[in-house]
Amino acid sequence: MTAFALDPSQTAWCEELRTLAEQRLRPLAEKGEPGHVNRPLVAALGELGLLERLLDSGALDLCLLRESLARGCTEAETALALQGLGTYPVIQAGTPAHRERWLPEVRAGRAVAAFALSEPGAGSDAAALALDAAHTPDGWRLTGEKCWISNAPEADFYTVFARTTHGAGARGVTAFLVPADRPGLTGSSLDMLSPHPIGALAFDGVPVTHDDVLGEPDRGFRVAMNTLNLFRPSVGAFAVGMARAALDATVVHTEERTAFGGPLRELQAVAHQVAEMATRTEAARLLVYAAAAAYDVGEPGVPRRAAMAKLFATETAQYVVDTAVQLHGARALRRGHLLEHLYREVRAPRIYEGASEVQRTIIAKELYANREPSA
Repeated sequence: MTAFALDPSQTAWCEELRTLAEQRLRPLAEKGEPGHVNRPLVAALGELGLLERLLDSGALDLCLLRESLARGCTEAETALALQGLGTYPVIQAGTPAHRERWLPEVRAGRAVAAFALSEPGAGSDAAALALDAAHTPDGWRLTGEKCWISNAPEADFYTVFARTTHGAGARGVTAFLVPADRPGLTGSSLDMLSPHPIGALAFDGVPVTHDDVLGEPDRGFRVAMNTLNLFRPSVGAFAVGMARAALDATVVHTEERTAFGGPLRELQAVAHQVAEMATRTEAARLLVYAAAAAYDVGEPGVPRRAAMAKLFATETAQYVVDTAVQLHGARALRRGHLLEHLYREVRAPRIYEGASEVQRTIIAKELYANREPSA
């Protein structure tokens, strides 16, 4: 297993990012319209060089970016991560023309990207995609639906995964780069627990050509999985960032809040809960870093490590934020309180990019597949 440690420059960079998120990005986030893409925030991420860093990062740097921004402004973290998720297939499998057209726009924060994989009948089982790509003399026509697509319907382009060969499972999926202005492509917003830009897309014979293919026809599932293998540990990093923000707030609160003749921290029940929050958060953080470091050096077992990191970190963040709310009491339930915000934000990562149950399946399958046969 790769040994790693953050050097002083990385630690300092993380603190700079958190301060930047709190002081420069949070005011822009607060001005955004709930449920819609915050284009001034995306533009600021470009102006500050964070989108440039995102697209040039390895897995560990990506995790440091997401964790640090999440501690200071979850909206900025999410806007950055969605740009990466929608654009990484272009970096990985796009043509020179794709890269020349879209990467400068994304880096500058002028174009908004989206990753269009999920469908009404294909969420966790991504290989069951039904969006139909029917052959035409010029390429294909896409017909069907996508749902739970972040940045839809306001993105400027979508990385879309469609069924080009029926009955072939994962081996019959092709990845396409589809600009938002293609005829026949429409969308609608979905009203979610945490008001992010998420929507559904309808494809009514949307034309795509061989020039729109990312990678090779019928090999798009690999593009999707390579993207998720990179981003799953970083979802864990997002969760760790939220857990650390909740822990930071709880340490301050239990130091300053008095009850039964002294600060809350002097109550053993409270002190033990805070210790448990800190221990689980640090364990999750190290698991995320280990998965990212393994990805960067190409070690085997990356899908299992990515699944472990996402599973443990997102479940831990749920526990830490919930415990923080409990220790803060009624004030944490008030609209606008940091913990009220985190309580809504922390639930979705246990579902998207592979629910916790899917991560457990990935982990178990690899363990059994690699088991040494009995003598």
